[in-house]
Amino acid sequence: MVVQLVNPECLPKPEVYRQLSIAQGSKLVFLAGQVARDADGKPVGQGDFAAQVEQAYVNIGRALTEIGGSFDDIAKLTIYVVDWSEDKYPLFGEGVARAAAQLGVDPVKPITMLGVAALGEPDIMVEVEATAVID
Repeated sequence: MVVQLVNPECLPKPEVYRQLSIAQGSKLVFLAGQVARDADGKPVGQGDFAAQVEQAYVNIGRALTEIGGSFDDIAKLTIYVVDWSEDKYPLFGEGVARAAAQLGVDPVKPITMLGVAALGEPDIMVEVEATAVID
């Protein structure tokens, strides 16, 4: 693995993400924001926030596998959530856990989560973009 995840002693140590990543590798990959769409572009999990999170994470994992990488190569995730509120946090965790089980990976990465008013289509509740480093 070319990405080392770290929680420095001088910063808080969250359980659900890491404060930083140290990446070493030869290819820097910027994956466009992934949403709850299957490979054919059909909606997945309409109205189900956890299902949409799961699909976005699965799309990222599959895309990286297809180019010779893996979810482990992710250095950072940026997550956009429509109308973010604290009650969505457990559903976010549920979706991430289901994706991790499906992909067989540890999903804990440095993340930035942003609440937004809307995304590209009205049924999309979450979008996840990734930066990865592949050796």
